[in-house]
Amino acid sequence: MSAEILVLYYSRHGATAEMATHIARGVEERDGATARLRAVPAISTVCEAVEDDIPPAGPPYAEMDDLADCQGLILGSPTRFGNMAAPMKYFIDQTSNLWLAGKMAGKPAAVFTSTSSLHGGQETTLYSMMLPLLHHGMLITGLPYSEPALLKTTTGGTPYGPSHLAGVDSRNPLSDDEIDLCRALGRRVADIALRLHPADA
Repeated sequence: MSAEILVLYYSRHGATAEMATHIARGVEERDGATARLRAVPAISTVCEAVEDDIPPAGPPYAEMDDLADCQGLILGSPTRFGNMAAPMKYFIDQTSNLWLAGKMAGKPAAVFTSTSSLHGGQETTLYSMMLPLLHHGMLITGLPYSEPALLKTTTGGTPYGPSHLAGVDSRNPLSDDEIDLCRALGRRVADIALRLHPADA
């Protein structure tokens, strides 16, 4: 069996990107699973202009084929007033053709986020990313309380998906519990994808 999991994120200050890296490592802890890291570019505040096609650093920008070809999706964004960031929403809004063709239906999906403050809208941001995935017919998975870090964390972490408390200056490092939960989510989505799509081997 094999499964490619797309870890797709937008990150401005680096915390969400770091979470994505740990999630990808969790995916690849499962035999037969590989992670494909992709980012979405920043967008202009005054028009639809976007960044150059090739980012100056980090993974490549995502294309629609990345979504169509994956066996699972893990979506991440920092919080913007309790919602996903505009660049992620802009990218998702371009997926109508995938929706019409049912390309994402039946695939496992999960979400993660980072906020500056402890009660800065982590859970509502995770919900906001779940909604379009549900419209695509994806199978949303979270983190069960059988994950020890979920019960003992004093930083980020929710049953709806991993989260990180970045601090007002966005400089807080990921805690051990936050890292554990990121890796656990990667393993979980990989496990589900491998079970759901054995014919893709």
